[in-house]
Amino acid sequence: MFAKQLISTEVTPLKTSDTGTETLAQMVDAHIRHLPIVNHRQLLGVISEDDVLSFNLDEPIGSNPLSLRKAFVSDTDHLFEVMRVMGAEELTLIPVVDNQNNYIGSIRMQDVLISFSKMASFVEPGGVIVLEMQRHEYSMHEIARIVEGENAKILSFFVGSRPESQMVDVMLKLDRSQDLGGILSTFHRFGYQIKASFVSDDFMDSLQDNYNSLMNYLDM
Repeated sequence: MFAKQLISTEVTPLKTSDTGTETLAQMVDAHIRHLPIVNHRQLLGVISEDDVLSFNLDEPIGSNPLSLRKAFVSDTDHLFEVMRVMGAEELTLIPVVDNQNNYIGSIRMQDVLISFSKMASFVEPGGVIVLEMQRHEYSMHEIARIVEGENAKILSFFVGSRPESQMVDVMLKLDRSQDLGGILSTFHRFGYQIKASFVSDDFMDSLQDNYNSLMNYLDM
């Protein structure tokens, strides 16, 4: 999935003539803390709620400096790049530009999370296994071979590294919601360290509830 597919139709960019008061009102209406400022189709930057609160609210926002002038993604950037930039800049919204650097729309955090959850199969039924290993031991080919050898499929996986460590955690979401015993035994036989595993319906219900709560919070 790419940035141009995630653009929200609910966000209207600001003009330099908009006041701080008008900007805050628009942020409240859209449930976000950032908005793009656009001159015709030229993206001037992103204004944050903290920026606005440091200004005179009756003045046009264009008369004040911006702390986020370079926060944007290209319309051809992948969802993962959108997530990386939003995370690095701690954004609730990020502008999207085309190949001529013209503003074409914005992506909200909640739209990113919804798209990611669908792509990652978070809310689909299935078991979860978390493996712990040295970075140099990680081989997705071998892990997939073990899982498929037990007549299961990997729906999604994530590799998490640790700061100042050579250890990684590999989380596998499988299409088997019950009885992971055979898969776990095979991983043990091949010398893998199993950090955690989850198969119960209660765990999946809890995961779905937590996901729904997060979505409801973002739409407040």
